Amino acid sequence: MNILRSERWAAVLLLIAAVLGLVLANMPFGSALVDALDAHLDLPWLGLDLSAGHWISDGLLAVFFFIVAVELKRELVIGELNSPSKALLPAIAALGGVIVPALIYVAFTAGTDVVDGWPIPTATDIAFALGVLAVFGRFIPTRVRVFLLALAVLDDLIAILIIAFFFTADASMAFIGLGAITIALFGAVSRMLKPRSAWILSRRPQWPIMAVLWVLAALSWYFIYQSGVHATIAGVALGFVMARRPGGRAVHGLEPVSNGVILPLFALTAAMVPIPQVAVSDLSPAFWGIVVGLPVGKIVGILLAGGIGMLFARHRTGAALTVGDLVMVGALGGIGFTVSLLMNELAFAGNPEVADEGTLAVLLGSGIAIVFAGIAVTVRSRQYRAKGALGGPGGPFSR
Repeated sequence: MNILRSERWAAVLLLIAAVLGLVLANMPFGSALVDALDAHLDLPWLGLDLSAGHWISDGLLAVFFFIVAVELKRELVIGELNSPSKALLPAIAALGGVIVPALIYVAFTAGTDVVDGWPIPTATDIAFALGVLAVFGRFIPTRVRVFLLALAVLDDLIAILIIAFFFTADASMAFIGLGAITIALFGAVSRMLKPRSAWILSRRPQWPIMAVLWVLAALSWYFIYQSGVHATIAGVALGFVMARRPGGRAVHGLEPVSNGVILPLFALTAAMVPIPQVAVSDLSPAFWGIVVGLPVGKIVGILLAGGIGMLFARHRTGAALTVGDLVMVGALGGIGFTVSLLMNELAFAGNPEVADEGTLAVLLGSGIAIVFAGIAVTVRSRQYRAKGALGGPGGPFSR
């Protein structure tokens, strides 16, 4: 199971799943597979009417967002974002990495009916970005990886807020209230779990508490779904309220399932779109806004904002980052993938043709970013290796 916790293998599985989905959708039997994803697996007695694809994106993906929320909470409490001085530089860089891609997208789509897709190129796939860094960046120092992690975590937080506020319509306050109650109960019950070291000495079994947590989690998801808020927000809320140590154990247990099943399954189904038989000139402006916004917008935004942030934050954080580091992190940030695919699905839910083009754009833009990032990380890794061999500052053993 440890191999499925590896950032490197998680990224490889995601890439394979996305390529496989795109290939299958464009085979002679591809239309039948796409129709199967659109087939509804509804539970009318619960008021649930979801297609197979939506059970994955609205249901299973909530587990991924739960893991993201737990890790974000950890960083805010005891990690690299636990003080304003530590969070300042990555926060400024993350903000630039959101604003510039959104502006590029708007520049391509202004005056059209697809301008609402501006959030799509603003996301970063933290698992994929860290996976590429793990594959190519053997000699990248820890401080640069920590900066990328902090930036990606903040980027995910912004993505969560965008989903909550911009993709919610006709919210039911009654169901939101019920969801808030069950989420609060989940957080309270999670604090009843004993530390692992105390399980052996405790006479009280832990499984009843875990069973209650699973029931409360399911109810929370159901109420949030019925409220009109995107159901993955339930996973985010549960991750934030769960006690830190039980949350860490939950992530350890769920991570192989998320990396090995949920994320590849989502990538497979989200990428399962037929390639449009249209001329390049006839592609939607949304396509070009995403393709350019992801790889270019992230590099420019993170480089500019990070450079400005370093002027003001260096004396507070002691961050010894260079232009090369910021370019590398910007290239990694352009790998939108999972979260961008979800944003695309939400933004163009009523426009299937544009949604298909948007999916292809996310895959192409993220693919370009992967190539840029692979080159940038390799170059920086070799530079750091050379500095380390010469005993210079910035080497892998430097502080």
